[in-house]
Amino acid sequence: MTKKLLIFSFLFSATIGFSQQGKQYSFTLEEAVIFALDSNYTSINAQRDIAKAIKQKWETTATGLPQIDGSINYQNNLKQPVTLLPAEITGGEPGTFVPVTFGTKQNANAVATLNQLIFDGSYLVGLKAAKAFLRYSENANEKTRLEVRKGVINAYGSVLLAQELVDIFEKNKTNLEKNLNETRKIYENGLGEEESVEQLEITLLDIETQLNNALRSQAIAKQMFNLALGIDVKVAVTLTDDLDQLANQNISLSLLDSSINIEDNVDYKIANNLVEQRYFENRLEKSKFLPRLSAFVNYGTSANDNEFTFFNGDQKWYQSSVLGVTLNIPIFSSGMRSAASQRTRIALDQAKTDLEQTQQQIKLDLTTAQSNYQFAIENFSNSKKNLALAERIEGKNQIKFTEGLSTSFDLRQAQTQLYSAQQQFFQSMLTLINEKANLETVLNIPQLRMNYEEIKGKY
Repeated sequence: MTKKLLIFSFLFSATIGFSQQGKQYSFTLEEAVIFALDSNYTSINAQRDIAKAIKQKWETTATGLPQIDGSINYQNNLKQPVTLLPAEITGGEPGTFVPVTFGTKQNANAVATLNQLIFDGSYLVGLKAAKAFLRYSENANEKTRLEVRKGVINAYGSVLLAQELVDIFEKNKTNLEKNLNETRKIYENGLGEEESVEQLEITLLDIETQLNNALRSQAIAKQMFNLALGIDVKVAVTLTDDLDQLANQNISLSLLDSSINIEDNVDYKIANNLVEQRYFENRLEKSKFLPRLSAFVNYGTSANDNEFTFFNGDQKWYQSSVLGVTLNIPIFSSGMRSAASQRTRIALDQAKTDLEQTQQQIKLDLTTAQSNYQFAIENFSNSKKNLALAERIEGKNQIKFTEGLSTSFDLRQAQTQLYSAQQQFFQSMLTLINEKANLETVLNIPQLRMNYEEIKGKY
């Protein structure tokens, strides 16, 4: 029976693993971004950070609410302590002592205590700090989601670029093999030079090397894309968008004139959150100069006997209760509290300086991103023109070479120029897509915030 269960468990696990490996996905770029925002590993942990901050906020709040603790204690005095009393008490000789044992051999008691904080300056500061940390976690999650979006766009485009390069290298290889076969036949018939064959062989070897490298790069790009999505790197994924189509869709000249409200930028919000946290840290140290007032009330019951009779119905239990108030007043700390307050004040000044630097950095990032995006648009347009020119030049040289009007060296130069133009054109499309994503990230386009209810529902 045990063997059958083990075999069944093994087959069940293998079936699940096979079904996961066999699962296939198909995405447009927009669908891939939406999928990754919920499944990317970094995005998932960023959401968990918000969930942790929500729990921490309640944890801080609960410290100021009533706390009830209970304790149950049982003692069995295996050897009861002996106390010596003067013998005169029992009529004995003066100067001698009588050994006496007090209490019972077995004791039991149960106590419940209610504690309530009445005033604590650090508690009030802690509540505000917990809310500030929650805002920080929310903004950090938004930053993560923007970076995930940008990473998926980059990875999606890289896969399309790798596929385009593989296709064009295969096409070039086919054309070269045809040219080489024709040129070799001409040479074998004594109508051409051996150098023409050798030049084409060199070009073909270069193309084959680049094709093999493109195939390896394509496999790596697909795995990187899967990683960006948060799925197994071995799972098959189909991309339904076209690189040229995406490049043309990502030309938006209006973004070049976009301005930014610094306070809407997620990097500014995070830097401002850090200022808030340093401010509350300073307030926390100052609050330690204030007194702390708390109260408690407890209720207990105890029983004593020489035998274990605590569960008997006739066992006597003696009740007790205490109400108390505690006021702790800080008086002297040898300058420790003062030094801590000054240290956190310096840290607050540092955070304010970092905030100012962040404001200037955002302005620089916007200018840089717009400049890079404009260059990407211009480079894409020029690369398209260069490719058309390179194709015409290569075609003319191909005709001239066939008719014996140019050398194989001239044809090789034209082919090399064409291959370079092809790669530059495809790379310019990917650069255009990525630079638009960079600019949108600086501008916080789109808004990718999550509300608390979504996260509470998950955790």
